[in-house]
Amino acid sequence: MSNQSKNLRLISLDALRGFDMFWIMSGEHIIHALAETTHIPAFEWMSEQLHHTAWDGITFYDMIFPLFLFIAGASMPFSMQKKVQEASVAEAYQLPFNIKKPLYWSMLKRTITLIFLGMVVNGLFKWNGYEQTRMASVLGRIGLAWFFAGLIYLNADTRKQVYWFVFILVLYWALMKLVPVPGFGAGVLTKEGSLESYIDRLLLPGRLHSKVFDPEGLLSTIPAIGTALLGVFTTTFLRSKYYNSSYGKIAVLAIAGLVLVLIGLVWDISFPINKRLWSSSFVCVVGGFSIWFFVVFYLIIDVWGFQKWAAPFIWIGSNSILIYMASEGIVNFGHTANFFFGGLILHSPEHWHNVLTACSITLTQVILLKILYKNKVFLKV
Repeated sequence: MSNQSKNLRLISLDALRGFDMFWIMSGEHIIHALAETTHIPAFEWMSEQLHHTAWDGITFYDMIFPLFLFIAGASMPFSMQKKVQEASVAEAYQLPFNIKKPLYWSMLKRTITLIFLGMVVNGLFKWNGYEQTRMASVLGRIGLAWFFAGLIYLNADTRKQVYWFVFILVLYWALMKLVPVPGFGAGVLTKEGSLESYIDRLLLPGRLHSKVFDPEGLLSTIPAIGTALLGVFTTTFLRSKYYNSSYGKIAVLAIAGLVLVLIGLVWDISFPINKRLWSSSFVCVVGGFSIWFFVVFYLIIDVWGFQKWAAPFIWIGSNSILIYMASEGIVNFGHTANFFFGGLILHSPEHWHNVLTACSITLTQVILLKILYKNKVFLKV
């Protein structure tokens, strides 16, 4: 096993987190502009992949959010390792309660902070009133799913964690397929008729994302816990005593990813792959792809030691929450990029203006993140 996997942090996790965030913060706009400008089939296909599916099915863009949650789970065994070493125990679940208690409080504060920041991104400070304020959010789901995955991690050994994972996915499938919704019946997996949507309309305060349902709603947060647990399983195995060779661990992880994808594709027959419902089949398919993404980054960066190429992703990944919030409207990067690069862009061929503008925004963001990284300025949540 490489030395990195014995330490408290994996460089590849920061890089993968940055790669994931790159597409949200501005990378997608570059691809859309290239597709519109060049009409090259490869760019047009990539542009199509950078849109969410209408309902059932999956695209690359549908994987960005769960990949981030997977990474949050994968970071957990490393973030907890210091406490494990200090207590002289083998696993986190063996920590005494006096050590776990402050961890619980810290996790709860982080979750509450993420829920609040998610509401800020949703426009909390527009003061549109309670009924017009959306409570659910991407950051809120990350906080809640990570929190409950953390509780499982801190109180169950690996075997029981796997039992929890299976139980969560099967329970969610059973609820969605068997519990009847007034006016629709059982097993209706539409925006209006699904149990997830009904519970959101019944219990979720404030405004829903799409009036009748919310993609970051209450019930669908349950299977998202499973997504975080898959990240926990991945790095727990990576740090385990099984296989002395990093390549052996990588091979096992790659096979595990394949098995998950196959399970998800079979499950799709009964419970369609659906990001907005965060269906159990979606958890499996995206979990498999997340493992593959991690394996590639881990192999190249931590095993082979090729790190320089990933520096921009590491800068992004180290301040992922900050750049997400900034990109969602808190900072007008378009205005800043135009201030510095707008004049040069005007002197370029007109049909390339959209591409160069998108690239200038990305460059502005990356320069800012590099400055923050070099000065060790990080938004800690």
